[in-house]
Amino acid sequence: MYRKDLLITGHIYHIFNRGVNKATIFYSEDDYRRFYETAIHYLNKRVKYSSSQTFSDTVSLDSADTVSEENDKVEVLAYCLMPNHFHFLVKQIADGGITDYFRHLLNAYSHYVNIKYKRIGPLFQGPFRNLLVETDEQLVHLSRYIHLNPLVAGLVADARNYMWSSYMACLGEKKNGLCDGKIIKGYFKSAREYEKFVLDQADYARELERIKHLTVDYA
Repeated sequence: MYRKDLLITGHIYHIFNRGVNKATIFYSEDDYRRFYETAIHYLNKRVKYSSSQTFSDTVSLDSADTVSEENDKVEVLAYCLMPNHFHFLVKQIADGGITDYFRHLLNAYSHYVNIKYKRIGPLFQGPFRNLLVETDEQLVHLSRYIHLNPLVAGLVADARNYMWSSYMACLGEKKNGLCDGKIIKGYFKSAREYEKFVLDQADYARELERIKHLTVDYA
């Protein structure tokens, strides 16, 4: 289920996966919340995977609003959870960190979904995909692509209103226990400049052609 090729420590990757046959992986707000909470949980280096690990389905997002200093596997730079897929921009901090992190996260979430909905079989369509981000330019354009996913899909009229992404964290307007947004913010003089960059539709259309080989649609 997981990538066997070598992921290089210190490098940034676009990690994504979708449901089997592009089926839904998040059926309710509680499911999004569960994945979010589980993703935060496994950022803590002291946590080990357990199929019986329990979390509250009604946990407040504000209960985990600071990125753990105990993390020694990966650093999440940006993310977005969509009804049938997810995106992460992740920096590998330790050898094997990305594979270990997503193995724990996806196993735990799949176990939760299969029990909750009395389903059998894999939830995700196969191994998570990883694409190396080679330049700063690719990084910021991928962050825009990821943060615009809900808007492009028609889930919201304003990307600010989508709860399950790191967009507001990257604007510095909301604390987020999974991603503090500092890396992406650091490429821009201000939050307003980043927001303008994200919402520049003409530039987005031009640049999407240049980075499409790094996106889920191409892969």
